[in-house]
Amino acid sequence: MAHWFHRNPLKATSRVSFELRQVASTTSCRQLCSDLERSRNKLLDILADPNIEIATLEEASKYYLSLLHGLVKPVGEETTEDSKLRHAVKFRWTNTLCGGIPCEHHDSVYEVYCIVFDMGLWYTKHAAKIAAASEKTSEEEAKEVHKCLRTAAGLFDFAKNLIAKLLEAGDKSHDTDTRVVEAYILQCKAEAQEVAIARAIERELSLSLRSSLALETARTFEAADLALVSQDEKIVLKWRKYFQLKHAFYMAYAYTYHGEMLLKEDKCGEAIRSVQESVKYIDKADAAGKEYANAKGPGTTCKPWEHAFFRKLRPDVGRTLEKCERENGFIYHQKVPAEIPELELKAEYGLAKPEPFVQPEPHKSWTKTVYDQFDITKNDHLGEQDPKKKKEQEGDIPAVKEADIPQKNTTSCVIS
Repeated sequence: MAHWFHRNPLKATSRVSFELRQVASTTSCRQLCSDLERSRNKLLDILADPNIEIATLEEASKYYLSLLHGLVKPVGEETTEDSKLRHAVKFRWTNTLCGGIPCEHHDSVYEVYCIVFDMGLWYTKHAAKIAAASEKTSEEEAKEVHKCLRTAAGLFDFAKNLIAKLLEAGDKSHDTDTRVVEAYILQCKAEAQEVAIARAIERELSLSLRSSLALETARTFEAADLALVSQDEKIVLKWRKYFQLKHAFYMAYAYTYHGEMLLKEDKCGEAIRSVQESVKYIDKADAAGKEYANAKGPGTTCKPWEHAFFRKLRPDVGRTLEKCERENGFIYHQKVPAEIPELELKAEYGLAKPEPFVQPEPHKSWTKTVYDQFDITKNDHLGEQDPKKKKEQEGDIPAVKEADIPQKNTTSCVIS
């Protein structure tokens, strides 16, 4: 089932030493800077491996973000102003769609943004890892996949709300472009709903619910695709083809279940027309799948067409259409309308909502006394670096060496 999901690469970053020199005027200040460097490096190592347990990521991210707090907001006072240290450190990060070319900002809010963004990506990759853990995804595993995707959506949503606080607006196709972030949010929501659809099919829930869930999921994938319309096609083509593939796939399911529902209501002519529309969307899904496989661009290549869930769609639709036509020939003798039956169903259950992310409180090491000891008036020479270190922080940043996800589930994405 891991091959069911398209995943873009992690954001990469250069090393940050948090060397504030004379600004960190006491032992306590220097210790905080040292802890920031160590905790950041540890968190980055964890983010590169989606096979690590969630609790490990949560502990490491909470620790680093709590230490970073004093570089974002003043400590020990109620104020809406920024920390005096907000611009004391330079951070360099790549964008998920733009290769190794980095953006760099003297801005700790930008660092929070990028860390939270990579955490969102980690949760999507961890969800794929869980889904690939066994030949058939158990109910508990499905719940965890669902939770991970909603958590990821919440992290991306938190990041999106930070964009207005950044010093510079996001360039086109950068991760700080609101349209790119919106595409990530919608992708997570749609994929979480895929889990709900699989569950509804497995439990043989009502045709109305299955059809409406498929329709809402298709529309969410379509909205993700439309969010990227204005982006450079060379950069986002592969990602968009993935959304188009999933949109067509779930529209086919929506019309199929709607057709079965119409047949039960003795509207056989409309049922035939609905399932005929489903066949058209299957053809679109097949075409989009081929285009996706051949498209160039960042990210892993998913292979839904290798899964039973995808392969069984056309035979299932064919049997449903044959049944509708047979019943119409023997019993109903209804005219098949030219108009497509409207899918005016709205799902009341199964729609995925982002899990809100709450930024950790300042670490206990950040006291008002320690914060006051950072002397920002002595920052005149912060920009002057050793030539060797400066050279190390120039040029492109290599991609993160992400750990592979073991592939065991290669045949099905149906929940057992």
